[in-house]
Amino acid sequence: MGKVTGFLEIQREQPTRRKVEDRLKDWLDIYEPFGEKKQREQGARCMDCGVPFCHTGCPVNNIIPDWNDLVYNGRWESAIRRLHATNNFPEFTGRICPAPCEAACVLAITEPAVSIKQIERGIVERAWQEGWIHPEPPEANTGRRVAVVGSGPSGLAAAQQLRRAGHSVTVYEKNDRIGGLLRYGIPNFKLEKHVIDRRLEQMSAEGVTFVTNAHVGVNVSVEALLDEFDAVLLAGGSERPRNLNIPGRELKGIHFAMEFLPQQNHRCQGDVVDESISISAEGKRVIILGGGDTGADCLGTSLRQGAKSVHQFEIMPKPPESRADSTPWPMWPLQLRTETSHEEGGIRDWGINSIKFLGDENGRVKQIQAVRVGPPPSFTPVAGSEFTLEADLVLLALGFLSPVHAGMLEQLGVKLDGRGNVATDENYATSVEGVFAAGDMRRGQSLVVWAISEGRKAAAAVDRYLTAKEEPQSMGKRVLV
Repeated sequence: MGKVTGFLEIQREQPTRRKVEDRLKDWLDIYEPFGEKKQREQGARCMDCGVPFCHTGCPVNNIIPDWNDLVYNGRWESAIRRLHATNNFPEFTGRICPAPCEAACVLAITEPAVSIKQIERGIVERAWQEGWIHPEPPEANTGRRVAVVGSGPSGLAAAQQLRRAGHSVTVYEKNDRIGGLLRYGIPNFKLEKHVIDRRLEQMSAEGVTFVTNAHVGVNVSVEALLDEFDAVLLAGGSERPRNLNIPGRELKGIHFAMEFLPQQNHRCQGDVVDESISISAEGKRVIILGGGDTGADCLGTSLRQGAKSVHQFEIMPKPPESRADSTPWPMWPLQLRTETSHEEGGIRDWGINSIKFLGDENGRVKQIQAVRVGPPPSFTPVAGSEFTLEADLVLLALGFLSPVHAGMLEQLGVKLDGRGNVATDENYATSVEGVFAAGDMRRGQSLVVWAISEGRKAAAAVDRYLTAKEEPQSMGKRVLV
């Protein structure tokens, strides 16, 4: 505990956000630099609780009080070692994680939580600047080969762990660049892509092989992977979007969020999007259906593209301003969350159910009909509350149901659970010998920090499997965490 009275003397502070009028002109990170003095002060607010609930709030079980103390005392290099002990990619979670650790912070019972997420980001950025992050190849190779399908946070975490254990690892990615959802799902203003690239350079230097434009089950044979590799880890994510099957859904100008967002990421990478499939909000009246993070990403992207107007609708009722009694500490709180995109413009509304899309003579959407509804589970329409709103572009940000079954999963013949995800046992093993699964493909749509956790745990399970195959008597002696 760096400063015994720190939590009494120092207020929670976060980095300043760039002015809205400035950040809407570009796709750069919205936060201003946060000085070392301020970061050390924020570390001093940690109380080093007898029972640090932030550990249990964090899916990767970050040892948060330890590195808070190290930051306060200026021991930054020790802090990054402690942080990397549980999290391969703190630069990702330090930017885009919703910070369940802060919701579970003991100080948050009566005061604003410790700025854990910002301290995490500060540690890893300092480490990159100082050159403390470098390739860590294994001392010896095991001769075992592992294929990782999918290069999102789960696949990347597993690949790095497995390579450092000495296995030869090849990552297959269906898109033209590595990164999965990090690359083509999260806008640049939340995660600039050079942040991914520098980590990929480290992993390549460690010996991880990356193969792009490799869609397993389409242009890469499932049988070839099973024949060539000693183990296969499926980390392809949950990509089947929830649809909205109401009249007029077939009209042009209605798209899933993940048809819209990746195109802008391509543009930011310098790619030219084919005009015949291009989706842009420029000059349009945009309706976003879905009030979560993906909807907020659509909002920020639409505003930067120059939308004429943006409305974001959510069917659930408006959450309370502060933690609801139904989600007491240390649970993840039900409460209103205002994302940075919501500061930038647009109109947000709750308790709205869409009824019908109306189109023009060219088959393009021109209006949406909706009604106000009561709370779940019935969502009873409020009499006389129907309304019609002009719309040129409708974006469906309604979440994801499961991984895509056609192709790889059907060809592998893996069993699925009741929600359509890949079923595994406690060792992340699927119903097919030597095939494992992790991340959203196994647990369903979730957070980046959960994906990293899943990738690390699955890597440990694959390592145990490979070790047992080679030396049955040594099973359990090697531990990969």
